[in-house]
Amino acid sequence: MKLLGPLTRIAALAGLLAVTPLAAMPALAAPADVALIKSYIGAWKGRGQLIGAESESVVCRLTLSEGNADKVNYSGRCSLAGTSLAVNGTLAYSDQNSRYEAAMTSNVTFSGLAVGKKSGDGIIFNLKERNKDEEGNDLTVTAAIALKGKGAAIQVDFNVVFNATGDTLKASVPFTK
Repeated sequence: MKLLGPLTRIAALAGLLAVTPLAAMPALAAPADVALIKSYIGAWKGRGQLIGAESESVVCRLTLSEGNADKVNYSGRCSLAGTSLAVNGTLAYSDQNSRYEAAMTSNVTFSGLAVGKKSGDGIIFNLKERNKDEEGNDLTVTAAIALKGKGAAIQVDFNVVFNATGDTLKASVPFTK
């Protein structure tokens, strides 16, 4: 199995920016929750390493902007070895579910619901799902996206485990404005 095939690289890149498919999220939220999410509005850049059978540089950019009804929209792109991933989505606080939630669409089929929890003066979104690579092998994908320090930094940590072999792909990308 080639661990860094094109579709696997795209799935790995999706984990760096991605967190969920389109999901309906109520717009009503406490002012402090809305203010926390909006503190991340701006242009962000990140650079990190994808480590597996080989190590490759990952370069990302992410823009967060004002959305409708107390939501924040995001749009991002990551590049790795000639492969590009584009993602778009929304961050919001759901009063109905009493939690932060993220919604995403991408140019790949990566999906899942990311639920955010307040952590100190930031929010951590966690995702865990099973998927398949381009050869049909089972994968377990986990990602943590940490919005840190009331708009000061974003950290994305990502891990793919090929369930049959135990082989892994890992990436950690810090973002700054």
